Amino acid sequence: MPLTDMPLEDLRSYRPDVAAPADFDDFWASTIAESRAAATDPVLAPAETPITQLIVEDLTFSGFRGEPIRAWVTRPRTHAALPAIVEYIGYGGGRGIAGERLQWASAGYVHVLMDTRGQGSNWGSGGDTPDPHGSDGATTGFMTRGILDPAQYYYRRLFTDAVMAVDAVRSLPFVDAARVSVTGASQGGGITLAAAALHGEVFAAMPDVPFLCHFRRSVELTPDNPYREIERYLAVHRDRVEQAFQTLSYFDGVNFAQRLTQPALFSVALMDGIVLPSSVFAAFNHVASQDAEIEVYSFNGHEGGQHAHWVRQAGWLASRLEA
Repeated sequence: MPLTDMPLEDLRSYRPDVAAPADFDDFWASTIAESRAAATDPVLAPAETPITQLIVEDLTFSGFRGEPIRAWVTRPRTHAALPAIVEYIGYGGGRGIAGERLQWASAGYVHVLMDTRGQGSNWGSGGDTPDPHGSDGATTGFMTRGILDPAQYYYRRLFTDAVMAVDAVRSLPFVDAARVSVTGASQGGGITLAAAALHGEVFAAMPDVPFLCHFRRSVELTPDNPYREIERYLAVHRDRVEQAFQTLSYFDGVNFAQRLTQPALFSVALMDGIVLPSSVFAAFNHVASQDAEIEVYSFNGHEGGQHAHWVRQAGWLASRLEA
């Protein structure tokens, strides 16, 4: 695929005005407070796996309004309290089979792979967390579920799960609570931005080709799904355009980036037809942190840097943990 967006020199200065709702902070503060009030202690159980050189466990923790969310915990065999990585998953995927993702644990971290409520059947090895909430009329997929009301929108629940995952991980006895970082690619990158901005104790954020940023431009110009789910919805519901985008403004990664004060490492791919580079730079160029970097993959699509970028993340994070 050719370049999908602006030239790189224009992207580096692209800083659009994406208005946040007046009650953005209050909306999220009350949402998180409500779920924290309903939370119970996380539960760990041994996972069934042939892996013997790492500890792999099945974690159940309280997410949105106390609803149970599943995750895999993979960690080195040591009694020391370790830094942790909470990883969020791309659109349509689930946490898969225990032991599928070993890199972070092999590098000396507690790795927590959060399941994505209601997803897990589009690719990968499946998920284990239902989303018990219904929706009014929506297109196929998750992007328009509850889109007319921010209180009912699907990503309110998922972003809250992500924040609650950080709470749960910080409480685990083998985790250094002051060194819990968050990461994820695509949808996972968008969740990363939200979790880091909403949770005051995240150490660092590493959003990889992050989805869910600059919704208006993304819906109008992105050639591929999932943004086209919203396009199809609005093509039918012609009278709901502004109402839908008002809801989406509560979940826009640009507005979370403005509240992101931790060290942050982004990535972007300039031939990406799923996440427009301009939407990534729209968020990155608004980041409040004084320690923010972006890795550019000029000839890649939505796959981005893949394992090469993980190596970049590992070195970047280690240098900050050791500072």
